[in-house]
Amino acid sequence: MKKIANILVPAISLVAIVFSLAAFNKTNAATTLSGSPETAMTSGMPAGQPVDLTYAAEKALPAVVYIKNTQNSKVQTVEYSDPFEDFFNDPFGGFFGRGQGNNGKRQRQIQTPKRTAAGSGVIISQDGYIVTNNHVVDGADELTVTLNDNKEYSARIIGADKTTDLALIKIDGKQLPAIAIANSDDVKIGEWVLAVGNPLGLNNTVTAGIVSAKARSMGQGVSSMIQTDAAINQGNSGGALVNTRGELIGINAMIYSQTGSNIGYGFAIPTTIMNKVVDDLKQYGTVQRAMIGIKGSDVNAYVDQQKEEGKEIDLGTMEGVYVAEVVEESAAEDAGLKKNDVITHIDGQKVSKFGELTNIIAQKRPGDKVTITYLRDKKKLTATLTLKNEQGNTKVVKNADMDVLGADFRPVTDAQKEQLDIQYGLEVLKVNGGKMKDAGVPKGFIIQRVNDEPMRTFDDLQEAVKEASTSKEQMLVIRGIYPTGKRGGFVVYLNE
Repeated sequence: MKKIANILVPAISLVAIVFSLAAFNKTNAATTLSGSPETAMTSGMPAGQPVDLTYAAEKALPAVVYIKNTQNSKVQTVEYSDPFEDFFNDPFGGFFGRGQGNNGKRQRQIQTPKRTAAGSGVIISQDGYIVTNNHVVDGADELTVTLNDNKEYSARIIGADKTTDLALIKIDGKQLPAIAIANSDDVKIGEWVLAVGNPLGLNNTVTAGIVSAKARSMGQGVSSMIQTDAAINQGNSGGALVNTRGELIGINAMIYSQTGSNIGYGFAIPTTIMNKVVDDLKQYGTVQRAMIGIKGSDVNAYVDQQKEEGKEIDLGTMEGVYVAEVVEESAAEDAGLKKNDVITHIDGQKVSKFGELTNIIAQKRPGDKVTITYLRDKKKLTATLTLKNEQGNTKVVKNADMDVLGADFRPVTDAQKEQLDIQYGLEVLKVNGGKMKDAGVPKGFIIQRVNDEPMRTFDDLQEAVKEASTSKEQMLVIRGIYPTGKRGGFVVYLNE
């Protein structure tokens, strides 16, 4: 999960982009800090004195949770090759058929160990919705959430998005200490911030720093990050970056480090992007990604590159997004944009660099219209674009919302497998309502097959619900076993 990046002097120092998950022997981290000097002024502190961050810590700490990701032991089939096996077993090297057809490769089954990892999350609603990083919950068979007051809950994944590295999970709670959410667009460089999370196993940790930069492009994934110098280490991923009022401005996601620990470069996903992802996951089950259909770079970066090649370029500005390529049949092509254009504004909002453009588009959905101001041969032009999805149309992709089932699940334990003489299944931990309750599915029932497909993991159930939601019947035929060993089944209708 480590990415190699060059931070200060390109092509000189190798720096690892480290995503945070405090186990699996992977280095993960991502917490940033927030605050604003003007808050100190309004709180009665004399000018010129250090900012008092105690209020922000008191407001933010109860909303930041510890997340434990458990991946159960599994049997996997792996391929291997032994260069001596065929030679000693068959001196003719497979001439008479041994080993033929598989290039000498063999298969064997191995038992993977049970693994655990840890990260952080932020409560965003009193009824139990929590935002964290995708890499914190990825691959989990069980998720355990521990609140600031040490109460524990099992959690289920509502949806996750690898591109933005965000995930939305849910616990069954009421009147939980949800954090206030601020508009990350209002954050200023130099503003004081707090990073709140659970680094290196040290729960409920707060570190302080400033906003070092905004709209920082990180290559893959989110290209509009908040950069901070707040201390970030393993386990901080998914935690909160808050301002001096204790309001959430970002979800900590990664660090730049040569060692895997903090060296002053932390990055958080802005709340403007977070809010859009959360809304999409709740409403559609998947993120609706809008595409403008260009490839390009910051104008100043392009001009500098041309100078290195001995070319003098005058685009009429040193701020904006240089269009290096227009994708065929894209929104940009439909609106008439061309190579060498420079985008300067979107919907009247100034765009100085590519990261700012990405931040604006990330808040849109396919079918949304935006007005672009751009320069062509130094002349100012405008165009209205209808944004498209990755398939080149404006349709909304809708996945089934697992919340519709109204139940919590977990893979069966080894003890249950032995007791009931089964190999796999999903235990119904709790039935809160929804379609599972309507169908009469009881707590403790172990689901083994849905629509004739085996249910080994929560992802298997998600996929079954997704497929059923797009079918004509919109029905789940569930077969399984009761804790007593009795076999049974239910029919769950996803529609009304």
